[in-house]
Amino acid sequence: MSDSLASRAVAVLMAAEPVDKVALSSATAQAWRAGGLGIGHVDPPRRPARPTRPELKAPREMPKRRAARTRAARIALVHALAHIELNAIDLAWDVVARFTHERLPRAFYDDWVAVAAEEAEHFSLLTARLADLGAAYGDLPAHDGLWEAAEATADDLAARLAVVPLVLEARGLDVAPAMIERLHAAGDAKSAAVLELIYREEIGHVAAGRRWFEYVCGRRGLDPESTYHSLVRARFKGALKPPFNTTARDQAGLREGYYAPLAD
Repeated sequence: MSDSLASRAVAVLMAAEPVDKVALSSATAQAWRAGGLGIGHVDPPRRPARPTRPELKAPREMPKRRAARTRAARIALVHALAHIELNAIDLAWDVVARFTHERLPRAFYDDWVAVAAEEAEHFSLLTARLADLGAAYGDLPAHDGLWEAAEATADDLAARLAVVPLVLEARGLDVAPAMIERLHAAGDAKSAAVLELIYREEIGHVAAGRRWFEYVCGRRGLDPESTYHSLVRARFKGALKPPFNTTARDQAGLREGYYAPLAD
């Protein structure tokens, strides 16, 4: 397999240890920005490699998250967010590697390489915060729901963009302000600051998803909002639950016409 952006994306996906995923993500982003890589074409794995810990459970088997008043509760919150960000690294690189047959413009790869690099930085910040709290990634169980969404959309770029950035990451924008507020109320300004940084950058990730979803719809001659409704109903397990963070969603260009008709 010749050296290319796609082959390096697969190398990230096949790296089991989080520290290797982070290092490879950073190195690949630097090489891409320096202009030293072509896009390439590969067959990505069905699932990324994972470390032996944490234990992965079905979402319904996960303990209910408690308020952030105790150190144990804050560890559980930060651990859950670190797991989301580890999945987000793989989700970004999977988009890079899986859809090269679509013959997308270089700007598409610019955006998703940037997203992948930021997700790697988010994971590093959260695991550093776990260490400050006397814990480590893998100490608690985690769920596999995010990658189930990736598998359900592996055959269609429009479906992947509709479900991952425009449902799952947009939901993150909805819940982040309340989590930040709870951490401040518990006196954990350091964890709150990490979440505030992630929140600002995730608005850009949702914006990238919306931008390229609309690009794909335009190229296929489809109306973005009605196509989004159809894809989410067909490919996403669950409902879109208000309240919505309309301010952040508007900043990402995710208009209410996308999600309001699907609200539970």
